[in-house]
Amino acid sequence: MNKMNLEAYKGVFVFAQQVDNVIGGIAFELIGKGKDLAKDLNTEVTAVLVGSDVKGLADKLAEYGADKVIVVDDPELKEYRTEPYTHALASVIEKYKPEIFLIGATAIGRDLGPRVCARIHTGLTADCTQLDIGDFPINPIPGKETKHNQLLMTRPAFGGNTIATIACPEFRPQMATVRPGVMKKAPKVKGAKAVIEEFNPGFTPNSQYVEILDIVKAVTDTVDIMDAKILVSGGRGMGGPDNFKILEELAEAIGGTVSCSRAVVDAGWKPKDLQVGQTGKTVRPNVYFAIGISGAIQHLAGMEESDIIVAINKDETAPIFDVADYGVVGDLNKVVPMLTEKIKEAKAAAKDN
Repeated sequence: MNKMNLEAYKGVFVFAQQVDNVIGGIAFELIGKGKDLAKDLNTEVTAVLVGSDVKGLADKLAEYGADKVIVVDDPELKEYRTEPYTHALASVIEKYKPEIFLIGATAIGRDLGPRVCARIHTGLTADCTQLDIGDFPINPIPGKETKHNQLLMTRPAFGGNTIATIACPEFRPQMATVRPGVMKKAPKVKGAKAVIEEFNPGFTPNSQYVEILDIVKAVTDTVDIMDAKILVSGGRGMGGPDNFKILEELAEAIGGTVSCSRAVVDAGWKPKDLQVGQTGKTVRPNVYFAIGISGAIQHLAGMEESDIIVAINKDETAPIFDVADYGVVGDLNKVVPMLTEKIKEAKAAAKDN
C-alpha cells in the first residue's frame, strides 16, 4: 500500500448520532472533547450528522460548539443500518480528510466504528477514557523519530488492571470510540451558528442493505442513571434482590435513583441498564452511595468522577473506602434504614421551619 499523505488530513470530526431525529448526548460530549483537541491543533470541530430529514438538528450541534456540520441526508438513512451508515461516514472521510474522527461507543458506534476504519484502512482505539494531543513515542526512543501532534488515545486494558495509551502515527484519520458519560459537554451557547454543508455520496441498496422488519423499543419509566444527580448503588453485599427494597426507600427519601454493580446484574437481581462500571455506564452524580460494593477497579472506573462518594460496607479493607469521601463500616441492613430515617426526619424538620 502506498504511504499515506498525512499532511492532507486536517480537522477534528465527530459522529453526531441521532435516533428518531433526536441527537444523543454523546454527540455533545464528543464536540466538547473535540474542541479541546482542535484548540491544541489550531483547527476546527466538524460534526457529521447522518439520517433522513435531519437538517433541522444542525443548529443544536452549533450551540454545543460545532464550527461546521456536514449533513448526509437520504431516505436510505432513516433507521440505523450498518451498510448505508458505513458508506456515509467512509465517503465523508474520503472527501473531507479529517485528521481525527471520534465516534460514541454506543450500540450504534460500536458497530459502525470498526466497519468504517476497516473500509478506509486506518486504526481504531475502542472505549477510550482519555484523549490528548502529544508526542509519540511518549518517551523518546534513540534512533526513532518523535512525531508531534499525535492523538494519544488512552483506554483500560487487561480488565482495567492497567491503562494503555495508543497512537496511530502512520494512518489517518486517527479514530477512537468514546464511552458516553466520560467526556464533558461544552456549555451551550444559545443561537450559535455553524457552517452547514450538505453532502450525499449516493446510496444504492445492495445485498448488504438489511431490511428492518420491526423495531422494538425498551419501555421503561426509570430515570437513566447517567442523568441522575443522586445514585444509591448496591453491590454483591446486598445479599439478594429483595434487599434492594431498603435502597429504594433511601433513594425515595433523598430524591435519588437506584443503580448497581456488575455482580448484581450477573446474579440477575437487577437489569443491565442500571449497571455502573467498565462494562456498564459511566456516571457523574453529585452524590454516589456505594452500598455493599467492594470497589473493584472496573466499578471505580464508572463512578470515581462522582462529586461526593459515600461508602457503606462491613469490610473495612474494601477498596471502595480508598475513593470514598465518607465511609461507614457496618452492617448495611442496619445502617441504611437508619440513614433513611434520619433523612426523613431532617426533611420533616425543614418543612416545619
